[in-house]
This record gives sequence, C-alpha cells and structure tokens, in this order.
Amino acid sequence: MDWQPIANKKGKSKQSNADRGKALAFTLMPFSKLFTKNKPLAVKFEKLNLLSNGFLWWKKARGMVAHFPNSKGLISCTISTLTITGSLLGVRYLGVIESWELTAYDQMVRFVQNKRLDSRMLVVAITEADIRSQRWPISDRTVTQILQNLQKHDPAVIGLDIYRDVPQEPGYSLLINLLKSSPNIITITDDAGGIPAPPDLPKEQIGFNDLLIDSDGVIRRNLLYIPTERGTLSSFSLRLAQTYLKKSGITPQSSRTEPPYLQLGKAIFVRLQSDSGGYQKIDARGYQVMLNYRSGRSIARKVTLQQVLSGQVDPDWIKGKIVIIGSTAPSLNDLFLTPYSPTQQENYKMPGVLIHAQMVSQILSAALGETPLFWFWPEWLEVLWILGWGIVGAILAASFRHPLTLVILCSGMMGAIAFSSFYLFTQQAWIPVVSPALSGLLVATSVVVTRAYASHQQEQMVMNLLGKNTSPEIAAAFWQNRDRLLKEGKLPGQTLTATLLFTDIKDFSTIAEQMTPQILLEWLNEYFSAIAQEVQAHHGIINKFTGDGIMAVFGVPVARTTPEEIAQDAYAAIASALAMGERLQELNLQLIKRGLPAIQMRVGIFTGPVVAGSLGGKDRLEYGVIGDSVNIASRLESCAKDRQPSNCRILIAQETLVHVLGKFKVESWGPIALKGRRQSVEIYRVISQEKDEV
Repeated sequence: MDWQPIANKKGKSKQSNADRGKALAFTLMPFSKLFTKNKPLAVKFEKLNLLSNGFLWWKKARGMVAHFPNSKGLISCTISTLTITGSLLGVRYLGVIESWELTAYDQMVRFVQNKRLDSRMLVVAITEADIRSQRWPISDRTVTQILQNLQKHDPAVIGLDIYRDVPQEPGYSLLINLLKSSPNIITITDDAGGIPAPPDLPKEQIGFNDLLIDSDGVIRRNLLYIPTERGTLSSFSLRLAQTYLKKSGITPQSSRTEPPYLQLGKAIFVRLQSDSGGYQKIDARGYQVMLNYRSGRSIARKVTLQQVLSGQVDPDWIKGKIVIIGSTAPSLNDLFLTPYSPTQQENYKMPGVLIHAQMVSQILSAALGETPLFWFWPEWLEVLWILGWGIVGAILAASFRHPLTLVILCSGMMGAIAFSSFYLFTQQAWIPVVSPALSGLLVATSVVVTRAYASHQQEQMVMNLLGKNTSPEIAAAFWQNRDRLLKEGKLPGQTLTATLLFTDIKDFSTIAEQMTPQILLEWLNEYFSAIAQEVQAHHGIINKFTGDGIMAVFGVPVARTTPEEIAQDAYAAIASALAMGERLQELNLQLIKRGLPAIQMRVGIFTGPVVAGSLGGKDRLEYGVIGDSVNIASRLESCAKDRQPSNCRILIAQETLVHVLGKFKVESWGPIALKGRRQSVEIYRVISQEKDEV
C-alpha cells in the first residue's frame, strides 16, 4: 500500500515544541560540525560554550559601535538599516530577487557536482540513429523485444519512459501481456497533458513523468506525488526507486513529524514550501523536494537502443540494476534546461530520461544515507540572516571612513556571505545569498551617503559660522576639529592667543563725498578683494568688514598652544600687511588711470589673549573674537592718523614685536597713550621685511 501524504486544513505544517526543538537542532547541526565530529549534538553545543562566546562577540560589537561619532549617528545608522532591510525584505517577498537567488543557486550546484557515475543504473538511449533505423514512433513489437532482451539478464526494475497510450502495431497485445506479467516494469503517464498509461496496469506500475519548470525554464525541483481524482499518484522516478529499494527491505513510511513526511530508509523527505531557500512565490502544490543533481552530463552508464536489440550489452550492466529507456534524440524535443546549461556550449539541454535518472539517483542516495536531502532555514531565521548582514554593513560604513578601506571591508563582507552560504550548501542547506549581500551593501552605501550629507550640512554650518573669507588651510583644520568645536549648532567660547589685524582707509569720508554710491561700492570692492586675498594667502580669517576696513584674525579657530605657533601667527599677520601695501601700489596705478582716487590705508596689529566663539542668538549667529587685545589692535590702526609716511602704514605693539624680532625692519614710535586706555603702549612702525627673510 502506498504511503499517503497528509496535510492539515490550512495546508501548512504543524509542529510540537519537541519537533521545533529537533528542527532547530537540525538547522544548526552544520555549524556544530565545524567544531566536533561524531558526537551527539548536545555534547557539541555544550563544548561550544555559547554564553561565553556570545559575551566576547558582544564586547567586540560594543567596541565597533564606539566608533560611531555620536548618538545621532547611531540613530541614523539604525534608521538606515531598518529602512533598507525592510524595503529589501518587501521586494524579496514580491519575488523580485528570486531570479538572482536562483542564479546563485545554479552556480553553487555547478561547484559541488559529483562527476562519478551511478553504478546502480543503466540508461538505454533512443538516439537519432535509432529513430532512423526503427522509425518513430517505435512499434510495440520492437518495444516488447527490448524489454524481453533486458529481462533475460534479471534487472531490478525497468523504467519505460515512452508513451504507450495508443497501440503502435504490430505487437500491441504482446506488449500489454508482457507489462501485466512483469511487475518490475514501470510505465509513464502525463497527468498535465492528459496522456494515460497503458490500460489495465496496476498503479504500482505507473508513474507520472511531469517535470516542474521554474520561471526561467530551468528544472530544479523533484515532484514526488500529485493529488488526482483517482487518488495520490507517484512520480516515475519515485516508482523506480521504491521498486529497487523494496528488494533491500526499504519501504515508504510516515515519519514521526506532524504532518507526516515521507520517510524512505534513512531519509525524511521534508516538503518544499513556496518560500523555501531562495524561492518566494513558487507553486508548491503536490509533494516537492529540491532536485540534487549528481552531474551535469553523464549520470549513469549509457547504451543505445540498437545495442540492446542486437544483444551487444554486457549482462553485468543490467543484472540487479535500474534500467531506464528513453529518448535522447534532439529531434523529439524532450530536452530541458538545468543549472549546468549556462556553462555548456553544446548540448546545453538535458534529455528528460536523464533528468528522471538524476531524480532516481537522488532518492536512492538519500534513502541509503549517502547524500542528505536539501534543507532550509525557517523564514524568521532567514530574516535575521538578512538583517544581520545589514547591521554588519552599517557598522563597517560607520566605523571606517577611508574609501579604499571601506571597499576592501565590504568586499570581505561579500566574501564572508558567499563563503558561509556555500559552506552550508555543501551541507545540503540552501539559504539566501543575494538578499544578505544586497542588504549589507545597500545599508553600507546608505550610511555613507547619509554621513556625507550630514558632513555637508555640518560643513555649511561651519562656513556660515566662520564666514567665507577663510583660507583653505584654516577651514580644513577647523573641519578636522569640528566634533570638539561644534556644540548644539554653535561654537563654544574658548580662550586663546591670537594676532589681530585692523585696516582702515585714510580720509574715507572725504573721498566718499566726491563719488556716487555705485562707483564708491565698486571702488571699495576692488580694494577689499585685493587685501582679502592677502589675508587668506597668509592663513588668516577675515572676521568682519567694518565699513571701509576689515578685521582679520590669525590663530583661530584652532588654539595655538606653543610659542612657535603664536610667533608664526604674528609673522603671518605682518607679512600679509606688507603684501597689502604692495598690492595697494598696483591697485592705485589702475585707479588713477581710470580717474578714481588713490587709496592710502592704515594697519594696526596686536598679539594677545582673546575669547573666540559664536556671538548672537538662535536666529542669527556669527563667529566673533572679543577681548582687550581686539581693542588695542583697533586703536593701533587709528593712532596718530596724521602720520602717514607711506600708502600703507603698519603699526604694531611690543607684544607682537617680541615674536618677530630680527625678521622685520621696524621704526620705534615710543610709548603712546591710545584712546580709551590709561597705560601707554610701546608702538613700532613696520617698514619692510629683513632681506634674509624675503
């Protein structure tokens, strides 16, 4: 009596807690083999010491998360991971990624193929030469003679993969009598095509030869049973395998799982679901398993029809074997795509008789404990697998900023996914490959893009705070220290030593009275453009424009802590002022030619402590520098306005001179009381740079 598959009312499997535990152990078993061999599963897992290992992994994860710049970055990475992974799972559920997963599956099938022939079988191929000699369709008398020649050598079972639904005289009655008297001969029916088997045969001698074809035309599944109006019908390959195994005392049984799965010998044929492995939307009706191909070409020893008719086959090739008779002639168009087809330039399609032989070989190998059947993770574990690699991608992208390093690490992540999936595939487990790879890669890309956008926003904030008249070097230094300096959208005040530079145009009010506003504005902009370029060229920051002058700062926003750095700022400020004087001479020549007034300017420079940071309220902020040093520099610029020995008069105080002794030629003006100050300030006029410093 045939084993009968049973399904519950909802068409889904029900499992007890004990069965779920067994399923989980079965799922994790390949991993345990990495550590121990030939010991009970419980012992293997005990030796893994999962608790301690989990603690170590948690510490490593915490160390990697510590690289996240701040909690906002962690939240951003979490949102990116969940959004990308969730969208990917949705796309995967719709079956969009299924074709890619099947391509990866085919590649792994080709890597692990077993090229050895199955010695338990013999294929009698009907070739083009056989068709020319016998004509098609072959007569029933010829088929009878073939079967009689094979039966002489005591085969275990013969499979006739040729339709015999209508008489092909002569010899029809002879064939029917032979089939009825030979229970070891299995014939075929096409349930989908409505082609019946030869009449009056018991169902134990009939198997359907319908093949399941995926959406891309490739055969990857083995259909064992289908429900029909006449009851459950077994496949051609299953009938052959069961008849062969019966001689060894192996008969189909119901496994102890609920609902019962088919068990043959050592193998439990777990039923394929619509979302098993890389599948998502396949038609899983009937009783299906994944087809484990033995080889892409020869599956068993092969002889031709003519060789059997003429008695040219070694009897040892037949005795006790499974003999399958079927067409391999291309003209009969019984050819199908397989996972091996993309790599085969010629004969890239496999004849149906050989596919049935592959199925028989799979069933035998599984029942005898030679090769296990494919197994799959439950859907929730696949989701965790995909999400886990998305988290890995997020951690890598958030922890490493160098593009080359990130590319190498992401490539390593792709390799780890491929290696893990392929290793499990060698243990007959098919898990998603493309989905976790896309998850890790897309999440990493999303985090990089999000981080780049956030960096751009921060950079814009920085530039708005500093103004746009900042040298590239200062801007770069500030940007590298942004995490320390930026706080709640503004720069906290910090005390540092800087060099202040103020400029002003001599007799600006008188000149402005003689010019129209439009011409005055253009005249001023030419002047500002020239002196601003010199400030930036000497690594200073133009903090503000003061009507007809500027306020520039050297030594901010990154604090200068050593005497050498402070001296360098003082030197740069004076050098920029001298350069302004040279630019002013060139500018005046152009202005005079155009009938515009020439410009004379005053410069005041002082080095001392200041406080630098954001000034203003939440609606308007600017980067400000305040302190007594600022006032002194401003007073130096306006000191003794009537003393203008050159177009660009530069005054410095003793506090600046001490940092640049011997580098500039100066003229002492002695102690002078500046406006608003009680104490006098020792003032010097800078004449030029010493020759050895030029």
